[in-house]
Amino acid sequence: MKVLLVEDDRTIAAGLDYSLRQDGYDTVLCHDVESAGQVIDEKLDEIDLCLFDLSLPDGSGYDLCERVKKREDKPVIFLTALDDEVNVVMGLDMGADDYITKPFRVRELMSRIKSVLRRYHKQPEQIKTYIDIENIRINTLEGKVLQNGEEVLLTALEYRLLMVFANHIGQVLTRAQLLDRIWDVAGDFVNDNTLTVYIKRLREKLEADPQNPVIIRTVRGMGYKAGQ
Repeated sequence: MKVLLVEDDRTIAAGLDYSLRQDGYDTVLCHDVESAGQVIDEKLDEIDLCLFDLSLPDGSGYDLCERVKKREDKPVIFLTALDDEVNVVMGLDMGADDYITKPFRVRELMSRIKSVLRRYHKQPEQIKTYIDIENIRINTLEGKVLQNGEEVLLTALEYRLLMVFANHIGQVLTRAQLLDRIWDVAGDFVNDNTLTVYIKRLREKLEADPQNPVIIRTVRGMGYKAGQ
């Protein structure tokens, strides 16, 4: 599933790019109307969904939305710091499918993306609906975590961290890699000490014996890994 992401703030763009790839999407990243326009003109048939920042240095997301909709009926979601009703209505009238205001949670954006894709009857083939680790099942479409069939309530960052492990089952991840992957567009930066706290919280919520974890294991001198 390929996403065209157009965002001129390079810090936000990098975070979104990481987050989308982490959730199984392939991304085409642009920072302005000109470069995005080339992708639309040459490779729109390869794109499954568009994420357009509304305010761009050489135009606007409105321009790109109009360009896309004239060629093909592809889903479009606007990312913007503007939240007044006029802009919302204008975007939707142009054919945009959804509208999310910054700052936003990565988990919320992923939920919006999946909702829009469902309306277009396109399920991301490479994205697993369920991911199982021992007795834990993650419903990625609904953002729910089940333990022996019972829902476990996680915070957004706890869920994000669990998804990092879930997408790398059996792979050792260093602390630096974990910190890099749970960067949050909403500005919730996590330092090394906080990472330790979140891993402890996940274990307390998910492990039968948090002192002897089997879901999130410590690999001494290297980092952590999920499962065997």
